[in-house]
Amino acid sequence: MNKLIDRITEEVTKAFTEAGYDEKYGKVTLSNRPDLCEFQCNGAMAAAKEYKCAPFMISDKIAESLAANPMFEMAESVKPGFLNLKINSDYLAEYLNSMQKDEGRFGMDKAEDPKTIMIDYGGPNVAKPLHVGHLRSAIIGESVKRIGKFVGHNVIGDVHLGDWGLQMGLIITELKERKPELVYFDESYTGEYPEEPPFTISELEEIYPTASGKSKEDAAYKEAAMQATFELQNGRRGYQALLSHILNVSVTDLKRNYENLNVSFELWKGESDAQPYIPDMVEKMKKDGFAYISDGALVVDVKEETDTKEVPPCMILKSDGASLYNTTDLATLVWRMKDYNPDEVIYVVDKRQELYFTQVFRCARKTGIVKPETELKFLGFGTMNGKDGKPFKTRQGGVMRLEYLLSSINEEMLKKILENQKSKEDLDINEEEAKATAKTVALSAVKYGDLSNQASKDYIFDVERFTSFEGNTGPYILYTIVRIKSILGKYQAQGKSVEECLSNIKAASSASQKDLMLALSRFNGVIENAYEETAPHKICAYIYELANAFNGFYHGTKILSETDEETQKSYIAILMLTKEILEVCIDLLGFSAPERM
Repeated sequence: MNKLIDRITEEVTKAFTEAGYDEKYGKVTLSNRPDLCEFQCNGAMAAAKEYKCAPFMISDKIAESLAANPMFEMAESVKPGFLNLKINSDYLAEYLNSMQKDEGRFGMDKAEDPKTIMIDYGGPNVAKPLHVGHLRSAIIGESVKRIGKFVGHNVIGDVHLGDWGLQMGLIITELKERKPELVYFDESYTGEYPEEPPFTISELEEIYPTASGKSKEDAAYKEAAMQATFELQNGRRGYQALLSHILNVSVTDLKRNYENLNVSFELWKGESDAQPYIPDMVEKMKKDGFAYISDGALVVDVKEETDTKEVPPCMILKSDGASLYNTTDLATLVWRMKDYNPDEVIYVVDKRQELYFTQVFRCARKTGIVKPETELKFLGFGTMNGKDGKPFKTRQGGVMRLEYLLSSINEEMLKKILENQKSKEDLDINEEEAKATAKTVALSAVKYGDLSNQASKDYIFDVERFTSFEGNTGPYILYTIVRIKSILGKYQAQGKSVEECLSNIKAASSASQKDLMLALSRFNGVIENAYEETAPHKICAYIYELANAFNGFYHGTKILSETDEETQKSYIAILMLTKEILEVCIDLLGFSAPERM
């Protein structure tokens, strides 16, 4: 279904060409002066230079041509040469009826040529709890994935676990000190290893920081951990079995925490999954003449003549032959291309890693790991800061665990919901429902608070502001949806059917109604733009505008007491469409709305 603005542009372009002007001047945009018009075209200003005449002479001709067009309520030429447009209310109503008939998509066409897109948006380390530093990658990546799927692409999310390297050796070394009798440390053992892990998630989360601390103070301990890492990576059976236990226990806990964020992954691959691809990849780089030895390390030059800043070589192997993050990320691309052959790979990571990914992307292209047409995209996000403007910390100055952050916001939200209940006599919510509602609304507060900012920008994590039911917040959006549900419920309680109202939208009878209808008509354009620019914040801006437009309409319109049945049906149809579009949008952002608040 063509976007409304494209339909308008088509008519205006036609008027330009019929008047003898180039079609490029017919582009229409949303008005930047909504007090004067709804859409505008400034093409006459540019055309005047080519056709050597006053701009208003061109805009006058176009306005005159469009005057008889039933699409427009107003087509006005304004000196020095602007074209101001208002859409016909009947035409707008029919457009919305067509959107409502397109159930679930509301005029948003699916991609004609679906892509396979992989998104790397997790990056947690096994044996370590998720903390607030993992929040943005998970929230942004999940939304980008959902938007891509809605547009019609095959989108695959990969958690990309940190499950390789010294941290594994540290855990094994500490476990050996504590429980040397475990069969995993007996090199002569040839039997089957136990199915039950020799530790719980709580023990595992305590083992790693303890081992890490010891390695910084005890050189022999660190040397033992490095040796354990080497033996693990070279296939020692007992250590491989321990790695499996570490992964099983840790991933189970990670999945639980990600589920609390309403975040999921199609793939739970880790750095260890890339290891089998490293030897052949390195050999090919050497054979093709890309990799060479520099100061004992194996590197690939990735600088380009157009660089204005120094871009160091991409290191493939350290001087001792050990692999690095670069090696793993490149080998991960090898298996991704082999198993999925994606058209695009998006990395949702801290923007401070931009130089690193520049090196990796260039190396992947130069060495032929990815095809020339495969797009590699770096979606760098800014820092989540506390009110002091510094990276978010606990009161003790440490990095806060993600589940503690979510728990504290759930409690804050529950308190507000219970206070809200006291002020409304007709709102009788039991404790169980209140807790479930608080969890749903708290998630909207966290996700909307993050996603409403452009990904690359730093932002202040302000719990008080994010949990407010007023202003540009997730709870405000949910409150609007719940308000619509309440009206629809009361309408049905009168013995009337909302289904009979569908696609029954009539021409607007007030300015606030038309504003709401215009906002609804923009849905497919907003989603398309959010996808093209990998920008969930554009959906946030849209639903805030839509919620405001609805509330303006609601406060100025007697919906349930309207005596004209057809007019009331039109109102109910608009409410249904508003609710459904808001619900689709918040689902794309990764949260949902409760029935009551």
